Formats: sequence, structure tokens, C-alpha cells
Amino acid sequence: MSDSTNGMDFELSSGIAAFEGKNFSRAVSLLSPLAENGVTEAQYRMAIMAQGGLGMVVNALMAYKFMKSAAEAGHALAQHGLGFMYLEGECVERNPTKAFVWFRKAAEQGLAGSQTTLAMLYEEGRGVEKDPQEAKRWYEKAGF
Repeated sequence: MSDSTNGMDFELSSGIAAFEGKNFSRAVSLLSPLAENGVTEAQYRMAIMAQGGLGMVVNALMAYKFMKSAAEAGHALAQHGLGFMYLEGECVERNPTKAFVWFRKAAEQGLAGSQTTLAMLYEEGRGVEKDPQEAKRWYEKAGF
């Protein structure tokens, strides 16, 4: 059992290193099988590569699928990424209400970028009822 886990950890860390080093085709080959097996760190990076056409042809469906899986598993950056997809209508139909939900989940995990975006959504009344007090509260949490 531990051998397969160690092998998976090695594949994941090698895949992440390739991703960080911008060796995207290697990252895709290492992370793709892990992403298919539900490894959230692999799913998040595969989503980014599929969305940006890094190491592969742009694949909006794959980007959305992996971003959503990682987000649902609690990955804060994926929650932010999914919120962004919904907000901008990238890889999925624009839906400010769903965007708000995912930014809020990431914001509650302490992601400053999500806290700022959430504050902006409250300020503008996008995807949520306009609420200047809530906007102010989230801007303060984000350090503004």
C-alpha cells in the first residue's frame, strides 16, 4: 500500500515541480492520471493548463471539470478559480450568483484575493444583494 502512495507522492511532486518550472507538457503527463484519480493538487494544476492551453490544446470542458472537482474537495485556490470562471463566463456559462458562492468559500479559507473579490461583489451587488457593510468587512479582512 505505502509503495503506491509513495509513487503517487513522487509523481505529484514531480508534476508540481514541472508545472512550477513551466515544463507544461511534462506536467500534463505526470499530473493527468493523478487528476483523473481525484488528487486535488493535480486537478487544480490540470485545470489551469487546460484553461490556458499550457502543454496541451485549450480544453474548456476539462478545465471546468477539474477546477470544479478540486473546488468541491475544498481546495481554496480552485474555489477562487471556479468563482472566476463563473464571474467571467470562462469555460462555463457566466453566473454571478455561483461566482459569489465560490469566492465566499475561498474567502472563508483566508484567501486575500477572494476576500477582495467578495468585497467588490458586495459593493457592486453582483451575484448578491448590495451590502456596503459586508463589503467593508471583507475589504478589512483582506487587509485594506
